[in-house]
Amino acid sequence: MTDEQTTEWRPTACILCECNCGIEVRLGGPEGRTFDRIRGDKAHPASQGYTCQKALRLDHYQNGPHRLTSPMRRRPDGTYEPVGWDTAIAEVAAGLARVRDTHGGKTIFYYGGGGQGNHLGGAYASATRAALGSRYRSNALAQEKTGEFWVNAKLLGGYTRGDYEHAEVVVFVGKNPWQSHSIPRARPTLKEIARDPRRSMVVLDPRTTETAELADHHLALRPGTDAWCLAALAAVLVQEDLLDRAWLAEHATGLDRLEPLLAAVDVDAYAAICDLDADLIRRTARRIAAASSVAVYEDLGVQMSLHSTVSSYLNKLLWVLTGNFAKPGGHYVPTSIVSLAGGGGAGGGDRRSPVAGARIISGLVPCNVIAEEILTDHPDRYRAMIIESANPAHSLADSPRMREAIEALEFTVVIDVAMTETARLADYVLPAASQFEKWEATFFNFEFPRNYFHLRRPLLEPLPGTLPEPEIHARIVEALGALDAVDLTPLAEAARLGRAEFGRRFLQLMGEHPEVAPLLSVILYRTLGPTLPGGAASAALLWGAVNRAVAQIGPSIERAGFDGAEPAEALFDAILTSPSGVVFSVDEPADNWARVRTPGGLLNLDNEIMLDALAGLAGAEPPGSDPEFPLVLSAGERRSFTANTIFRSPEWRRRDRDGALRVSRADADSLGLADGDRARITTRRGSAEVLVEISPMMRQGHVALPNGLGVTETPDAASVGVAPNDLTSSDHRDPIAGTPYHKHVPARLEPIGA
Repeated sequence: MTDEQTTEWRPTACILCECNCGIEVRLGGPEGRTFDRIRGDKAHPASQGYTCQKALRLDHYQNGPHRLTSPMRRRPDGTYEPVGWDTAIAEVAAGLARVRDTHGGKTIFYYGGGGQGNHLGGAYASATRAALGSRYRSNALAQEKTGEFWVNAKLLGGYTRGDYEHAEVVVFVGKNPWQSHSIPRARPTLKEIARDPRRSMVVLDPRTTETAELADHHLALRPGTDAWCLAALAAVLVQEDLLDRAWLAEHATGLDRLEPLLAAVDVDAYAAICDLDADLIRRTARRIAAASSVAVYEDLGVQMSLHSTVSSYLNKLLWVLTGNFAKPGGHYVPTSIVSLAGGGGAGGGDRRSPVAGARIISGLVPCNVIAEEILTDHPDRYRAMIIESANPAHSLADSPRMREAIEALEFTVVIDVAMTETARLADYVLPAASQFEKWEATFFNFEFPRNYFHLRRPLLEPLPGTLPEPEIHARIVEALGALDAVDLTPLAEAARLGRAEFGRRFLQLMGEHPEVAPLLSVILYRTLGPTLPGGAASAALLWGAVNRAVAQIGPSIERAGFDGAEPAEALFDAILTSPSGVVFSVDEPADNWARVRTPGGLLNLDNEIMLDALAGLAGAEPPGSDPEFPLVLSAGERRSFTANTIFRSPEWRRRDRDGALRVSRADADSLGLADGDRARITTRRGSAEVLVEISPMMRQGHVALPNGLGVTETPDAASVGVAPNDLTSSDHRDPIAGTPYHKHVPARLEPIGA
C-alpha cells in the first residue's frame, strides 16, 4: 500500500443496471479521487456482497476524459464556450421563458430525469417543468416498458414483479439475466435454480444465451414469433384444462371472453410458425401448470420486438391462468418510496401526444414519435427541450432524424456529466456532479417480501465547476420567478427548530398557497434541505415521499420495524443514516390485493384490444424471409463489456473492443465470412461496416450488435464499433405503445467489397 491509497472502504452502489448492487470503494491516486479498488458490499440488503464484473471498472465513469467542468454555451458557428453558472442559469431561464411566453409551456418537452442510478436528482425536474407549464415528457422507459405498463394498467391497475428467487418455475421471455441482471444476485440465483431438481427454468429466446444454457426448457423460437409462442403456451393451458379455475373464479374476470379464443388456437400451426417442436411447447405449458409457484420475466428481447404489447398480455396469462398472484414465488405489486414503474391507473393511456396523436402511457410520450412532434409546422409542436441524464441523439431510433429534430428546436438545454452526442447539439450544457459526488438514490426498488431503499452518500466532493441536479433545478426555478410570491423564510426557520415544527408549518404553507404544490421538491430542498445531516439537502424531497408511503403502505412499513408514534420520521432517519440501505417494508402476500386498482379488485383479462389482437394472430402474416433483407438484426444486445451511453471508450472493454456483429456459423458460411472479417450490415435506414464474430449463440437468420457503442468519450475521438440507432427507423414500432422494434430490424449482410 502506498501513501496514495487509503484503507477505508466506502459504501455506495453500482450505476450500470437497474439492480444498483451495493458496492464498496477504496479511493486512491494523488488526489484521492481514483477508484483504486471496488468490491461487493455484504451489508447491502439485496445484493449481499454480489457484483458482476462491470461494477469493478466504474473508475472509467468517474475519471474518464468525458467529464464537463463548466457550463457550455453554443456559439453561432456551432462550437462551445465556457460560461459562469450565473450567466448560464440566467440565459437558460430566459431562453425557456421566451418559448413559454411565445408558444405556451406545453411546447417545452422534457426528456430523461435519471440514468440507472441517479433518480434523486431527476426528481427535482418536476419543479422546473411546473414553473414552465411543461406538459409532455418521456424517458428510456418509453423505449421499452410502456407496452407492459399499459397491459398492467388494464389487468390490475399497477406494476407487477415476479418473486424469481423463490418460484418453482421461472420463465424468462426475451431476457438473459446472466448479462442484463435485473434481479438481485442474478448469476448465483440462476445457478441455484439450475441446480435444484425441484425447480425449472424456461427461456424463450432465439439465442442460446448463457441463461438459456442453464434452462430446462429452451424455446429457441424464430425471431419475432414470440406472440404465437406465448399464445400457444396459454392455449395448451386451456385445451388441456390446466387452469386454476377455482382461483380464477374468485380473483379474475373476463375468462369467458378469453377462453374461447385460446381454445381455437392451432398449437401445431403456431409451433411451426415459431420453428419449434409442438411437443416442447406442450411439455413446457404442463410444467408451468404443475408448479406450486410461477414467476415470468419479460424484457427487451420481446418488448422491442414484433407484437410487443400483445406479447406482454400473453405472457401474463401464464401466471394469471395458473393462479400465481399474491403468493410466495408468484407475482406481486411492489411497494415503493417513489414509484417509477407506474401503471397510469386502470385506464392508463387515454392521453395523446399533440401532433402524432400517440398514446401517452404512464405519463410518457413514446420515444419513437418525438421527432414527429418536432419536425412539423403544427402549431402545438415541441419547440424546446430540457434533456437530463439522457442521450436521445444516440439512444433513440433513427439517430440522424433525431439529431435533425433537436437541431430544429428553438432552444435546447442539456443537464449531464458528459459532452454526449446530444449535448453537442444543445444551446446550453449544464455540467452535473457525478453520481459518486453527491447524495443519490435509485427508485428501482421492487423486492419481495422485504423491500429496501438505498440513499447513497457522496464518495467525493463535486468536481470543480459542477453542481448537483437539485441545485441546478432550484436555481432555474428561482430565476424563472416561480417562488417570488411566497416567503419561504418562516418554513426554513421552522426546519431549524426540528422536523415536528417543520411539518406543522409546512402543512400551513400548503394550505395558504396550494398553487406552489408542484414546486414542492425545490421548496423542501431550500428549507428542510440545509438542516439535514452531512449535507444531504438533495434528500429533502424524500421526507415528503416517506410521509406519503406511510399513508399508502403503513402496515408493510410497520412490519419493517417502523411502528412507533412517528413511523415516517423514524423511517426517514433510518434512510439518512443507513449507508448500505434500509429495509423499509415487509409484505404479506395478501397485501397485494389492496394494491389492485381495478373495479371490484379483480384481475381483468377482458382487454378488448388484446383479445382482438390474439384472435388476429391466426390470420396474421408471420415474419418471413424478405429477399432484400433476409436477416433479422437485434440492434442492441447486452454483453459482458457493454455499459451505458455516457462512457464507451474501448479502454473500458476488456473483450469485444469493436462491438462485433454476432453471426451464426451457417450464415457466415453462406456469405463466405470468417471470424474477424469485416462486412457491411444494411437496413432500410442505413448501413455500417462491422467486425464479424461467428457465435454459437446465434441461430441462422439472426444477427446481433451490442448496445451503446458509437462515438467515444472525447469530441475528437474516432468511432469504435457501430451506433445501432444509425440503423433503426422510428416508424418501425408497436402500434399500441409506440415502442421500437429494435430486436427485429430487417437487414442484409455482405462481405466488404462484394
